[in-house]
Amino acid sequence: AKGARTSDELAAATNSHGPSLFRVLRALASVGVFVEEAPGRFALTPVGETLRSGPGSLRGMAVFLGEPFHARAVGDLLHCVRTGKPAFEHVHGARFFDYVTTHPDAAEVFDEAMTANTSAQRDAVVEAYDFSGIGTLVDVAGGHGSLLAAILQAAPALKGILFDLPHVAAKARGVFEAAGVAKRVEVASGDFFKALPAGDAYVMKHIIHDWDDDSCVKILQNCREAMRGAGRVLVVDGVIPPGNDPFPGKLLDLEMLIMTNGGRERTRAEFDVLFARAGLRVSRVVPTRSEVSIVEGVPA
Repeated sequence: AKGARTSDELAAATNSHGPSLFRVLRALASVGVFVEEAPGRFALTPVGETLRSGPGSLRGMAVFLGEPFHARAVGDLLHCVRTGKPAFEHVHGARFFDYVTTHPDAAEVFDEAMTANTSAQRDAVVEAYDFSGIGTLVDVAGGHGSLLAAILQAAPALKGILFDLPHVAAKARGVFEAAGVAKRVEVASGDFFKALPAGDAYVMKHIIHDWDDDSCVKILQNCREAMRGAGRVLVVDGVIPPGNDPFPGKLLDLEMLIMTNGGRERTRAEFDVLFARAGLRVSRVVPTRSEVSIVEGVPA
């Protein structure tokens, strides 16, 4: 952060073996994470900057992907292919969301990863969609609240409700205070499979993709039942395009295969079916400059 340093200096600061650390830094410099400005002296690149903590950081996601509890599951992808069942449960003997509930350290890593992921996409979502006509927006499973805070900043007349599990929702208050929107937001906790707070619209970012079709229909139905009048549901997820072109969601879909019981990335046609089963209709799909789109649903 303070400028280029030698691999020996970095080794001393991190209690590492200098020659081995040099070899890692050199390899990462070859793919743009660092740059070797002089022999053995390395500096950050724009890619490396994203691994620092702070605004725009992807550090939480990088830590999550490398954590042993995650890496062991990824290494068992073959189990998914052979059985159709998640590797995570096979490796750890518990479903992923049950596991993080009983392992606080893993829960903290996961929460930070989701916050990092949102920070990379929230501006694109806010830019792409006009939230100004909504009275109260409920962010379902909104984590630490960074997306809702950004939306409230962009729409000064909007009110918000953050809804998540108690231990997650409690951490959101500081985010709203820092964003200057705390007076316009309520923090609520509960189970989205049971009931949701009343609101005019519901946003869910990377929530629907965690669940099998029947579970998704239940969540969407609960949004529909709690919705005031002719509201809307906004699902922020990747929408898998046809054809063979590269798309990040095709790789994220493998993460869902490994980690969840039935979660997946979906095509537009698959979203149409889910929404219809929940008494909703996909009115449009709004692309963003990131890999996610906003699937808008209205009462059918």
